[in-house]
Amino acid sequence: MDDASERRYGRATFLLLVGGGLSSLAWGAKASGVLSPLTSSVSQLVGNLFPVGGWRIYTISGSMPIFDPTTWRLEIGGLVANPRSFTYDELRALPRSHQVSDFHCVTGWTVRGVRWSGVRFAHLLEQVQPLPEAKAVRFVSLEEPYNDSLTLQQLRPHDLMVALDMDGEPLSRPHGSPARVVIPEMYGYKGVKWLSRIELVDHQPTGYWEGLGYDQNAWVGHSNGYSSA
Repeated sequence: MDDASERRYGRATFLLLVGGGLSSLAWGAKASGVLSPLTSSVSQLVGNLFPVGGWRIYTISGSMPIFDPTTWRLEIGGLVANPRSFTYDELRALPRSHQVSDFHCVTGWTVRGVRWSGVRFAHLLEQVQPLPEAKAVRFVSLEEPYNDSLTLQQLRPHDLMVALDMDGEPLSRPHGSPARVVIPEMYGYKGVKWLSRIELVDHQPTGYWEGLGYDQNAWVGHSNGYSSA
């Protein structure tokens, strides 16, 4: 998404994001946990009113994390033999995969033919060597308290990746810069944006949206979504 596209969000969205950012500074993490369902709803309303290129950008906190390439790290740890911490440049230097897939939102809209580029989970797991007791992975976002998870079995399909580029350009801030999870067969709420940590665990934990009543297994057309479109 270029600068001109991002400006289309307009003054209303800007005020929402600024307000969310100021509120998080004033009230801290505990208030964020209480207010995030409310800000999620407001963000969804604004995203629906100001779609860009077919996308409706939602947040759970009312603000988007800022990516600093000099300090950001993708931490991969938990039940692994070889924990790793990748800088942005190191992650981009790993073997790359490319795919074209549709993106489905649980609220009923779809963006067709999105071009993704990134690193396959199979390659990342080879780097850290999961221990036998590892049964699931937890994805943690820079946008607290956003997180979600998959079982290791669900992580096996060939078209899952940690995406770094979308439609030929590095991910923009609204689309989850610097890295996001892409799971084409599941609704978008499982694809954590602004990814900062991957943690291997002994059971699948409940993610942010699942805590609000969404399905743990968000298969397109088979979960509790509003549409299979």
